[in-house]
Amino acid sequence: MSLTPTQVRHIAKLARLTLSDSEVEKFSRELTQILDYIEKLKEVKTEGVEPMSQITGLGNVTRADGIAECPATTEALLAVSPLPIVDQQIETPSALG
Repeated sequence: MSLTPTQVRHIAKLARLTLSDSEVEKFSRELTQILDYIEKLKEVKTEGVEPMSQITGLGNVTRADGIAECPATTEALLAVSPLPIVDQQIETPSALG
């Protein structure tokens, strides 16, 4: 099986890519090789093999969400700013210059 230039252009369009003619030719060969390899993998005997999502045995480390009291006050948080404080807000330089 070989991907046609039309198929490669369609795949590129779905991926929102613009390809030159030389790239279409190159990717046609490369994608065809990938698909050929996938076909070859289908020949592997997998009966009795347990499906797995990863091989390390590690699991997600999670913790329960909880609300924690915050001892910081507005004044304490504003006090750490090196910028001037105006009306309980940090005044930043203008982005417009």
